[in-house]
Amino acid sequence: MIDQIIFYTLAFIIVAMSLMVILARNAVRSALYLISALLGFAALYIRLQAELLAGVQILVYVGGIMVLFLFVIMLVSVRTMEHQARQTRQWKAAVVIALGVAAELIYLIVRGGSIFVTKQPPDALLTKSQNTQVVGEALYSTYLLPFEIASVLLLVAMIGAVVLAKKKI
Repeated sequence: MIDQIIFYTLAFIIVAMSLMVILARNAVRSALYLISALLGFAALYIRLQAELLAGVQILVYVGGIMVLFLFVIMLVSVRTMEHQARQTRQWKAAVVIALGVAAELIYLIVRGGSIFVTKQPPDALLTKSQNTQVVGEALYSTYLLPFEIASVLLLVAMIGAVVLAKKKI
C-alpha cells in the first residue's frame, strides 16, 4: 500500500513538472521544471532498486545535459525571442498526435493487465547488491572497447565545442 502511494505521488510530481515544462513562458523556469521531472524519475529508479540507473540519471541528465541546456539558454538572447510573435502552423498535427497518444493510453489502461504479464516478480531478477556489480562487470569486460570509444568521442566533441566557442569570443 505504501509503495503505491509513493509511486502515485512520484508519478503526479513527474507529470505536473512535465506539464510545467511545456506551459512555462520563461525558458530558464522550463529547464528547472525539467530538472525536477528528471529527479522524479531518479526517485522512481531508486524505488525499483536500480541505484546505478538513478545515479546515472542524476549525474548525466540532471548534472550534465541540463547544465548544458542552461548555458545555451543563457547564451542565446531569450529576451529578443520572447518579444517575437509566436506563430505555429503545426497545431493540427499536434492535435492528431495528442489524440493518437490518448487512444494508446486508453487502450493500455483497459488492456494493460493482460498485455504486460511477467513470469517472475522484478525483485527476483537481481538482488540489491548484484545490480551495480553486474553492470560494472559487463561494462568493463564485455563492452570495454565500445565504452572507451564513446568516451574518446565525447572528449573530441568537448574539445571541438571549446575550440568553436573560443573563435566566437
